[in-house]
Amino acid sequence: MQSASSSAPTALPPPAPAFPPASGAAVGAGADSNATHPDTVDPDVVIDVVGASVVRGGKFLIRDISWRVELDERWVVLGPNGAGKTTLLNIASARLHPTSGIVHILGERLGRVDVTELRTRIGLSTVSLHDRIPTHETVLDVVVTASYAVVGRFRERYESADERRARALLAQLGAGSLLDRAYGTLSEGERKRVQIARALMTDPELLLLDEPAAGLDLGGREDLVRRLAGLADDPDAPAMVVVTHHVEEIPAGFTHAMLLRDGGVVAQGLLRQTITSENLSEAFGLPLQVTYADGRFGARAAS
Repeated sequence: MQSASSSAPTALPPPAPAFPPASGAAVGAGADSNATHPDTVDPDVVIDVVGASVVRGGKFLIRDISWRVELDERWVVLGPNGAGKTTLLNIASARLHPTSGIVHILGERLGRVDVTELRTRIGLSTVSLHDRIPTHETVLDVVVTASYAVVGRFRERYESADERRARALLAQLGAGSLLDRAYGTLSEGERKRVQIARALMTDPELLLLDEPAAGLDLGGREDLVRRLAGLADDPDAPAMVVVTHHVEEIPAGFTHAMLLRDGGVVAQGLLRQTITSENLSEAFGLPLQVTYADGRFGARAAS
């Protein structure tokens, strides 16, 4: 990635015209935090976490987590508040190093790689990003500035190919009519779609979405989940991880799940084998009944 003081960023290829789920073996929950791990990893593995723990102020935010994500997989990470979901996502986005354990992201080992360069290969949408975007910034600029990994357009110069890609991504996500709108005037649902378009702007190898449906009303949530299902169904889309509190927000086409509680893994593996009444009840500490119909989950308190 060029610096903002250089000439225009390298043009990116246009996105795929459409937004198959993959299968894979279930992964065990936990490993010896002192386990050895090779520095060369399978090129099909985009996230490889072995025995990772994060300790802050004497408290474990996550404890002894092992997790493996392959490039054609779409994962959802669920759990209650304080379960460690955001901490795990910060590790996956190379924004946090574990206190112990070994982590490879896109084939690079954390602690032995320039994370600034690594982060350019990862698309990320978080609540903190929303807070940093200037309210007066146009939607087109919110998306296109991802080419320089900056928030707020200043003196950077962008090629026409960059703007074409930004426009195509916004159209793909149902936000094509918002190009000239100020970001601060958008509804919550519109902002979420713009943030995802921005996360896809650099054609990332890994897409991480932290609670993308948070704050949306029913219509906004269903529209977003439908669009994420379309993205999950696109064989050219990057590996995806979505963090959420609610099984209703799991898009159709997702392949795997991890359930967390108190910083540890309750269960992980293939989606239908992991999102069960028993596992969800353990994760949330409440008897729950899981339903599944037409590719979507639901949950309610067991009677």
